[in-house]
Amino acid sequence: MGDVCLDYNVVFPQSSISEKHWKGSEGPVVILLGWAGCKDRHLVKYSSIYNEQGCITLRYTAPLRSVFISEPLGYRELSTTANKLLELLYEYEVENNPIFFHVFSNGGFMLYRYMVELLRSDAQFRTLRVVGAVMDSAPGNRNLKGALRAMTISLGPNSNAVLVYILLVLFACMVILLRIIMYPLTRYIHKNHYDAMREYPATWPQLYLYSRSDKIIPHEHVEQMVKAVQEKGIAVESFDFGTAAHVCLFRDFPKEYSRQCLVFLGDCMREGTRPKKCVSVSS
Repeated sequence: MGDVCLDYNVVFPQSSISEKHWKGSEGPVVILLGWAGCKDRHLVKYSSIYNEQGCITLRYTAPLRSVFISEPLGYRELSTTANKLLELLYEYEVENNPIFFHVFSNGGFMLYRYMVELLRSDAQFRTLRVVGAVMDSAPGNRNLKGALRAMTISLGPNSNAVLVYILLVLFACMVILLRIIMYPLTRYIHKNHYDAMREYPATWPQLYLYSRSDKIIPHEHVEQMVKAVQEKGIAVESFDFGTAAHVCLFRDFPKEYSRQCLVFLGDCMREGTRPKKCVSVSS
């Protein structure tokens, strides 16, 4: 895995801030996994929520080719990336710190899926201690309309219109062929991220932040995942922001969003695990 080059950012808080919030104990490492097309400047505002609380943050966004080409084709490129991201914890000598995930949309959730599987199955990573995870606008199940909208947004408003149209048509044809027509033959070879995580979810506490106004990830998909996690006896909570667009929860409700994340992180750190309950709230 050593030849993998990742464009990531790590921020260590000032020791005085870390000491103030964690009083001598190891502060958490928050791993932020961005949505498809996300720029690092977009993730900075989220990482600052945690940096101000004395947390170390690791920010990374998977390339568009991995999310929209490699994964739909069944090539597990993101599995290699997931391995490298976990290895970074050892390189920065923070493998003994509590680990906390903050995951955005399906682009982040795909990568998170592979990290969960590695933490479960790879002896190298079994000693890492994950205390919880936040899901922002994720996950979504097979949804061609939402995928096309996500790809259009990810390409950006300044992209050549003809090129965008061609790419969207090719992407739609590829998804229809591989994920709809050939799904009965391929589902056992390469289970999609939603089905994989619904069947074998992470065992640590989880908070799902979403909006029923999301046009890319249907709120029903998030709610179905919450229910599936709950049925496995895992601590899970959810909060519906109601009117916010896809991955715009923090933009529209900064105070409530920050409060949800920090209260959840604090409870996970204090208790090690949340009470086994499902709490659903709407704004």
